[in-house]
Amino acid sequence: MCRRLGATRLIYRARISNYVKAGLIDQAIQVFDQMSRSDCRVFSIDYNRFIGVLVRQTRFELAESYYYQMTLRGFSLTSFTYSRFVSGLCRVKNFALIDKLLPDMDKVGCMLDIWAGNIYLNLLCDENRVELAVEVLDRMVELGSEPDVVTYTILIDGLCKAGRFDAAVGMWHRMIGQGFVPDKIACTALVVGLCVGGKVDLAYDLIIDVMKGGQAEITRLIYNALISGFCKSGKIDKALAIKSFMGRNGCNPDVVTYNILLNYCCGKLMLEEGEKLMKRMERDGLQPDIYSYNELLKGLCKAKQFDRAYRLMMNEMQVKGLCDVVSYNTLMTAFSEDRHTGRAYKLFEEMCQKGIAPNVVTFTILINAFLRDGNSVIAKELLDQMSGMNILPDRILYTTIIDHFCKSGEVTIAENIFNDMVEKRIWPDVVLYNAIINGLCKSSKVKEAMHLYEQMQARGCHADEVTYKLIISGLIREKKLSVACKVWDEMMEKGFTLDSSISEMLISAIHSVDSAG
Repeated sequence: MCRRLGATRLIYRARISNYVKAGLIDQAIQVFDQMSRSDCRVFSIDYNRFIGVLVRQTRFELAESYYYQMTLRGFSLTSFTYSRFVSGLCRVKNFALIDKLLPDMDKVGCMLDIWAGNIYLNLLCDENRVELAVEVLDRMVELGSEPDVVTYTILIDGLCKAGRFDAAVGMWHRMIGQGFVPDKIACTALVVGLCVGGKVDLAYDLIIDVMKGGQAEITRLIYNALISGFCKSGKIDKALAIKSFMGRNGCNPDVVTYNILLNYCCGKLMLEEGEKLMKRMERDGLQPDIYSYNELLKGLCKAKQFDRAYRLMMNEMQVKGLCDVVSYNTLMTAFSEDRHTGRAYKLFEEMCQKGIAPNVVTFTILINAFLRDGNSVIAKELLDQMSGMNILPDRILYTTIIDHFCKSGEVTIAENIFNDMVEKRIWPDVVLYNAIINGLCKSSKVKEAMHLYEQMQARGCHADEVTYKLIISGLIREKKLSVACKVWDEMMEKGFTLDSSISEMLISAIHSVDSAG
């Protein structure tokens, strides 16, 4: 009898295996169910294998169902199957089932292997649940699992992205204290994370020993992150020292390295240095790219050297095929801000003739310039042209138009445009709310302004100091002093302070009402 059942079990297992290999999972499920209902005993190994198949096929609902069926029969998954199950659930971010499986693992003395543990920690960090990730790591260590460099790298990266820089540095020291030598990925996570967070000096102090000792490969990404960090903090001498160091250590600067330095020099109007960097790139066998030229163009425009900027674009950038919409927008912005709207418009016509398609930024620059100059006819023509090219206005363009109509006293038109924008599900920010609230208050439409003030709060757009100033000033003019006091209280609760001139105006108005009474 036992031999017959054993042979039957082998037949069932063989059929299931063949169906799985053929990709016929539904048939394999049917055979497994037949096996479960037969006189042939199903063992824990059968459930482990079958749930493993379902996990590989991403049939997680069925895997969960068979898991509960298995546990009712007193069986348990192995650590290996649990690990594959959890790692599969991580791919679909099924935290609910993961949270059920982990305590079950604890009860039967199983733990995730390092591969699955790292996948789970990475998911937690990606979902900004770094506190839980650290707890999971501590629990893994407590259960005897040994973290590896990948584990620590995941947590260092997650902690940096969450702004937990001290904790990230602590994790770095913990990794080194465990005897691990950081690899280039761990170094990148630490340095890039700290530099993005404005902690370049700390990043340098931590990585310098690794750099000098040759313990790990220091990639261009790491060097560039340090150079960028020092440039952003205004320490150009340190940035240049890193550039020299990387060259001496067999990691030659690339175009990105030079572009970082170009960005700094052109932003600081060190245009001669910027031009030298461009020549140095070419001597080093590197070709400046479109970003390089656009940075130099931006610097020339910022220095109001418009003719040089135009010659650069025409004589070099266009000849090399390195002129794009950003290039034209940069020069158009400069002309517009210097009140040369006609020259900006000529550039627009030129770019269209040369087949460079304008974008919403292009139209925003021009529409803003023509509205500022009082030429609403051309502004309207540009809006129509934009619509004809299927370019949708963004929030910045809406803000430009609404602010113009509010300042021109045409608040009703501004309101209609505002409502049209919201209908298109383009949500206003505090700058746009302030523009229209200002227009409404100046047009004695304080009630409508209060409605917008309440609407912005309900939509999660927080009022700033300007919002409160506009609302309170409008309420004082309308003699709605009790409401003004209420808004003032809300303002103080949010940590803002009202201008002394407006607070004195409000107090004076209250005293006047009291005296009259």
